[in-house]
Amino acid sequence: EVQLVESGGGLVQAGGSLRLSCAASGFAFASNGMSWVRRAPGKGLEWVSGIGSASGIAQYADSVKGRFTTSRDNAKKTLYLQMNNLLPGDTAVYYCARGDYPDTYNSWDIDQGTQVTVSS
Repeated sequence: EVQLVESGGGLVQAGGSLRLSCAASGFAFASNGMSWVRRAPGKGLEWVSGIGSASGIAQYADSVKGRFTTSRDNAKKTLYLQMNNLLPGDTAVYYCARGDYPDTYNSWDIDQGTQVTVSS
């Protein structure tokens, strides 16, 4: 059974930082590209970032480019999202999913997520 457990969210002031983690199990993590996706209040899913399986090269949505950094530790089967200079517009529930591009991530992986709230 595929399991993706996100953690690390919280309440932070604008300009602050958070580091999210996604612990994976039940599939070959090292062989899968991975994405971070978020859902802001009252809005649909927004792809945030993706990272390749072998290359470790990450891509970012324009809205977070230069502020967020995605990384992975294949030995620990864990995906990370370092979020710096957070803005109120980053407030959302953050999810991880298999697949590393906006049109290829697995939406059916979206489950619990972790809440990020940025106050102004």
